[in-house]
Amino acid sequence: MITEEDVRNELLEVWDPELMMDIVNLGLVYEVQVLEAGSRVRVVMTLTAMGCPAFDSMRDDIVGRVSALPGVETVDVELTFSPPWSKDLMSEEAKTVFRYLF
Repeated sequence: MITEEDVRNELLEVWDPELMMDIVNLGLVYEVQVLEAGSRVRVVMTLTAMGCPAFDSMRDDIVGRVSALPGVETVDVELTFSPPWSKDLMSEEAKTVFRYLF
């Protein structure tokens, strides 16, 4: 059976196309649940800003990548803005990159 870590490893390959960084290190992934003996995965995430036009492509990438894991049949991506995203949610690695880029 897959684990939350397996899912998060796949999510490291999903990039925010505007910020050019993965959604995990950006702090956009709030929760990952592996349900129903691994056949269903639920990902709760946010965006850096409400109305971000990149959500559809990120959601499609999440569904495609996580669905490819062994035994996964359903991937639910839930969008939330509670709590709102802030730079404090970013990994130290992401914060370092942002210091040099912005």
